[in-house]
Amino acid sequence: MTAATQEKTEVKVPDIGDFNDVPVIEVHVKPGDAVNTDDPLITLESDKATMDVPSPAAGAVADVLVKVGDQVSEGTPILMLQPGDGAMTAPPSLVEQQEPAPDAASVTPPPTAPAPTGTAPAPAAPAPAAQAAVPPTGPTAEAPDLAGVHAGPSVRRMARELDIDLGAITGTGPKGRITKEDLLGFLRGPAQAAAPAAAPAAGAGIPEIPAQDFSKFGPVETKPLARIKRISGPFLHRSWLNVPHVTHNDEADITDLDKYRKELDTAAKADGYRVTLLAFLVKACVSALKQFPDFNSSLSPEKDSLILKKFYNIGIAVDTPEGLVVPVVKDADSKGITELSKEFGEISKKARDGKLSPNDLQGGTFTISSLGGIGGTSFTPIVNAPEVAILGVVRSKMSPVWNGSEFVPRMMLPMSLSYDHRVIDGAAAARFTRQLCYLLEDDRRLIL
Repeated sequence: MTAATQEKTEVKVPDIGDFNDVPVIEVHVKPGDAVNTDDPLITLESDKATMDVPSPAAGAVADVLVKVGDQVSEGTPILMLQPGDGAMTAPPSLVEQQEPAPDAASVTPPPTAPAPTGTAPAPAAPAPAAQAAVPPTGPTAEAPDLAGVHAGPSVRRMARELDIDLGAITGTGPKGRITKEDLLGFLRGPAQAAAPAAAPAAGAGIPEIPAQDFSKFGPVETKPLARIKRISGPFLHRSWLNVPHVTHNDEADITDLDKYRKELDTAAKADGYRVTLLAFLVKACVSALKQFPDFNSSLSPEKDSLILKKFYNIGIAVDTPEGLVVPVVKDADSKGITELSKEFGEISKKARDGKLSPNDLQGGTFTISSLGGIGGTSFTPIVNAPEVAILGVVRSKMSPVWNGSEFVPRMMLPMSLSYDHRVIDGAAAARFTRQLCYLLEDDRRLIL
């Protein structure tokens, strides 16, 4: 016992540059796990980078000294390692099988999986077979990675931000490693995920915009995208490619409603919050969603039925210095104008400070994107899939409106409703938007 204890090695955080108090975002091992040299033990994420702390030697994990959420710096102990060759319990030929393609073909016959393929597919079998041989070795040789998968820190970070289970993806990189291309292929869906394997015949693929060297024409500067835009970009792209968008425009007469709103806002300022038109929009949307339940639904994965949601969580697009985020107001149907207004203030502050939690951004059933504080006459908001509709509003304006005998000045609010045409047709969109206008034109209707 004593000898074994003395053999344990304390593994510490190595030199990670100028970073201090870096949070631990993933712990890849547990006591008893076998590890190889350079296998990732934990993953750290600073403001600028995500990095793995590798194992300095092969052996078995005796004790883990940190957990997710802990903050560490260079020299912080992270685990106790029992030196040994326990990590070599995986098939010893794993590396050789993965490196040269010819060897992979010669090693594949022992498993039973290739046998049913027959002799005809044999020439094309080596590559899939080599990949198929990787998962069985995952729990042993690749145990330090999350859920037995082999992926780099940037890929794991992207998967975490996109809420993708890495265990559901087959890696095509060296040694079965999951690449960003694998992740993006999975994001596009099963049909397109397989396209890279047959790229020459994949006519349905969207061609990339050719790269250009702009420096040939004048001075340039490369500015990295803000983190929020890097995360939201794939979601927006996926929604635009998968959802047949249609946008319907209308106007609501909010003359009387705006007077009432200003009265409430004047009183609210004394209590430290503001009453904006957004609170009334949320109330109107909830009322309209109850009358038109298809707008509060999602398509089933099989695309042959609707999942009607009996709850009303409204996403609110918030402009921040880093980009657009969409926190969700939960159970909006149970909240009044005052409660909604106070919650909007809290949400906006958390968004600007970058303190929104994952729970704040999940569970939405319908989204509102308001550009009222900036301007514009109309726009086409992108449906926040898997939702089926999104409401966009711009700045209201005073316009002459004919009342039957004369033109009178009225405060008109332009609204743009984008919807998934697979679920909603034009007539339903027009009725839904008209109902919103009807509700906003008399604040008393919002409490019915």
